[in-house]
Amino acid sequence: MAGHRPVAGEPRSAAIAVTAHVVAASPVAGEAAGGVVRCDGCGGRSAEGRCPGHPTGCPGRLGEVGGVAHWRALIVLGTAQFLMVLDTSVMNVSISQLVEDFDTEVTAIQAVITLYALVMAAFMLIGGRLGDILGRRCVFLLGLVVYATGSALTAVAPSLWVLTLGWSVIEGIGAAMVLPAMAALVAESYRGRDRAVAYGVIGGLAGAGIAVGPLLGGWVTTYLTWRLVFAGEVVVVVTVLCFRRVITDIPRTGPRPRLDAVGAILSAAGLGLGVLGVLQSGTWGWVQPRNPPFTVLGFAPTLFVVAAGVAVLAFFRHWERHRERENRDPLVHLSLLGVPALRSGLMTLVSQNLILLGLFFTIPLYLQVVQGFDAFQTGLRLLPVSVTMLVASTVAARLGRRVGPRRMVRLGLAALVGAVVWLLATIDPVIDDAQFACAMALLGVGMGMLASQLGNVVQSSVSEEERSEAGGMQFTAQNLGSALGTALMGSILVGALAHAFTSQIADDPRLSEETRERTGVALEAGISFVPTDQVRSAAERAGLPPSEVEALTDAYATAQLNGLKAALLAAGGITLASYLVTPHLPTGRTGGTGGKGPAAPDAAAPAAGTSRSARRP
Repeated sequence: MAGHRPVAGEPRSAAIAVTAHVVAASPVAGEAAGGVVRCDGCGGRSAEGRCPGHPTGCPGRLGEVGGVAHWRALIVLGTAQFLMVLDTSVMNVSISQLVEDFDTEVTAIQAVITLYALVMAAFMLIGGRLGDILGRRCVFLLGLVVYATGSALTAVAPSLWVLTLGWSVIEGIGAAMVLPAMAALVAESYRGRDRAVAYGVIGGLAGAGIAVGPLLGGWVTTYLTWRLVFAGEVVVVVTVLCFRRVITDIPRTGPRPRLDAVGAILSAAGLGLGVLGVLQSGTWGWVQPRNPPFTVLGFAPTLFVVAAGVAVLAFFRHWERHRERENRDPLVHLSLLGVPALRSGLMTLVSQNLILLGLFFTIPLYLQVVQGFDAFQTGLRLLPVSVTMLVASTVAARLGRRVGPRRMVRLGLAALVGAVVWLLATIDPVIDDAQFACAMALLGVGMGMLASQLGNVVQSSVSEEERSEAGGMQFTAQNLGSALGTALMGSILVGALAHAFTSQIADDPRLSEETRERTGVALEAGISFVPTDQVRSAAERAGLPPSEVEALTDAYATAQLNGLKAALLAAGGITLASYLVTPHLPTGRTGGTGGKGPAAPDAAAPAAGTSRSARRP
């Protein structure tokens, strides 16, 4: 057939099987009773929804129906993606209220948030493998049930321990089941241009969830109660489950793989230790101990915990290679990392989430701590990111078919650099709302351009049977990037804050030598990013004269801005460095008009989808 090229490494039988997203016998897929479906690329229509001359329809692109029906599966899957991302961003702006409700400390709530990220990172590969064993649709729906159970328990949590069990553990496991299956189901449900658009929408919804979360969470927490957010999540999950029939799965034709229990334990332990060390670096310190639960030879435990995680992952790699050589089912086929497009896509995903979560850690500090905005006002100022990211990801998904994912990703990185430079110009004691909104809008455009391409690149770089594994790798990469972004930006910000504050104190003639010494001793115990009013109050309680109180407050205010700018500069540097991981992204593009030809990622499909046996060492 002249218009068709199969997806990466897809067996011919699988390509035929997945053609009929909408078939005459399946009202689940959304086909009208008449069964009239356009067959793109094969030159004709069939009243039965099949391509002329082909028994099961066009194998290149899924059958289409007009309007919303064709995208019903994407609506359901996209809702799940939005829900998973919204959850964490809502929790982040509810910390103060949670501290009050559970009569605890900020560090305890931060530990709950950290544990959620740990559970997701540790179980993401396992969740992806379960999709291969039990079926992606089954794992997706089961994961939603687990997630809703955790949300319900969180909504009625009477104590911090119940909150930890419901949100951090149960919801984290549910999300680790849902996300890899969701990524694979999107790839199964759409082909060619439709798949690119679908992943663009999914990426845009992920960014929108991150940006809308503070707005929604801030409003609900301020005027109602944070518990309603989690109760609402249960309602949303129940609604999604009611529309479960629009999600279709491809039945397995070969033997069902087995779960590698040893590999599952090793991957969970290795990823858990690594992410734990990175996330706690701000509290424990990287080398010099700050406030760790223990020390190792007088040093902070952070690097030792990370090193232990790396060692366990090295043993995990050895174990997985061993199982592959013996033709036994591994937890994940590490030979997939030999696919250049997949490897480059995963590394770019790490960079994307490192930058995004790093900025979304830094920017709210500027808005809430420096400017004094409440959670709802902060959410309003982050709203331009979600709007432009959703729009840009949808538009860029279509443009990427013409210019290729590599060029689109590089354009997105250029937009991010521009946004960082613009943000640097707006970090002042008095915010310029118009300039800040424009900078945030440009940030959303850049993120949308990246998000529109990377999910499609990852899923289109592997064969049909490998998509759940690729989904597990995809969201593991995203979680690692998120953890690194928050930890690194936090460390850079606090380090720059301490250095700038020390310099300001040393150079200020209004401060006496005694005050400098007392402040230096206090700094040795650690420094936090707090409102200047707290610094002023602490100086007054210490009995300092008014002139020195003002001098210390001014010095800290200046140091705050320097710390924020240092974190933004680091984000800009990481963005520039991200160009180094893009060379192997696909460059293919659609030729001509009319939408014929393979999707850009699919252009590399034959090489990317090489069989496992051919890649096995």
